[in-house]
Amino acid sequence: MSLFLFPNSIPPGGAAGIALLINHWFGLSLGFSLWLANVAFLLFALNYFGYTWTFRTVLSVATTSATISFFTMQFPLNPHFLLFDMAAGSLFFGLGVGLLIRAGASSGGMVIPALMIAFHKNWSPGKVMLGINLLIFLLTSLVIDYKIVLYAIVCQFMSTNVIDFIYHIKFHRITSMALSWRRK
Repeated sequence: MSLFLFPNSIPPGGAAGIALLINHWFGLSLGFSLWLANVAFLLFALNYFGYTWTFRTVLSVATTSATISFFTMQFPLNPHFLLFDMAAGSLFFGLGVGLLIRAGASSGGMVIPALMIAFHKNWSPGKVMLGINLLIFLLTSLVIDYKIVLYAIVCQFMSTNVIDFIYHIKFHRITSMALSWRRK
């Protein structure tokens, strides 16, 4: 997010989009803004998913916030090639969120209500996230630029397809031949 999407002011949706708005309105750092955006959702997650899942999500949010803060301090946020940044940011974001969901956690933010709805209705998590994040995109477009909505929708479409791919992929266990010791 901090290397590809944030320099172009493209919100990947959810809490990251809210973090961009908080950063724009109040001048707070993106990492701290991400924490603020996640607090309410983490309380819902604790009640709905339980302590273990919420703890994993808190670790994920902490790692993401620290990484974003580190990269924004170490590397200037300069936009590069918009199409490349959109594709790379969407791919990495989708891979990260998809792997977190597979591991029994989330990236926080709007992923939490999206997973609640998806699990309750037996829908695809990525598509639910796309629907929820449209509101975030509209708010971002009012503050930053209306073109951002188009970029964000394209990024969200790409990343939610990656999330759904990771979520639905079937891994087959490979049984290994092991020496078994037995008594005769």
